[in-house]
Amino acid sequence: MALYNGRNPANSAMPYLNKIPGATSPYLSPYFEAGTRALPTAEYQYNNLIGNPGGKINEIGQQFHESPGFQFALQRALQGAGHAAAAGGMAGSPQHEEENMRIGTQLGNQDYYNWLGPAVGMYERGLSGEQGLATGGQQAGTSIADMIAQTLAQQGNLAFQGQRQKNQNQNDLISTLLKGGGAALSAFMPFSGFGSDMYGGS
Repeated sequence: MALYNGRNPANSAMPYLNKIPGATSPYLSPYFEAGTRALPTAEYQYNNLIGNPGGKINEIGQQFHESPGFQFALQRALQGAGHAAAAGGMAGSPQHEEENMRIGTQLGNQDYYNWLGPAVGMYERGLSGEQGLATGGQQAGTSIADMIAQTLAQQGNLAFQGQRQKNQNQNDLISTLLKGGGAALSAFMPFSGFGSDMYGGS
């Protein structure tokens, strides 16, 4: 016969604790998975940027195309320079050609840097977004790990407390049985002074 037939309270709590990771993970898993995908890209981009920042600028600059208004601005500037050269009797001269080159270079540089600034800004936004996803994924992963660890700790603590209570109940039951056995033994020996009376004891 079993010495203890009571219900272990830990067994009642375990099914609920077992549901915690599965019930909460769906809310965190999308962020964890997105962060896992974003982390290699962010790491690659940061390594390239740190190792060769000028190379990254050149890489971005390779995508440059002149703005739709560049040719219009260039033609207007060259026409103005041509009129000024003609008025000064220098139309077609080396000085006139040099001025045209200066105007073209200046407007070209202006058009390039006007494009490059927003392009670098978009790259920074993209890199920041990848970093944000990676950070969010790390936080979600940490939350999942903490939740699982806490659940396991609670399960372990309940199992320990339940087993300790079971052991205590068993010990109490055994103690009660032993005390009951002593009482039963005394019932079979109602004359505690039997030996002393027989041998003349007082």
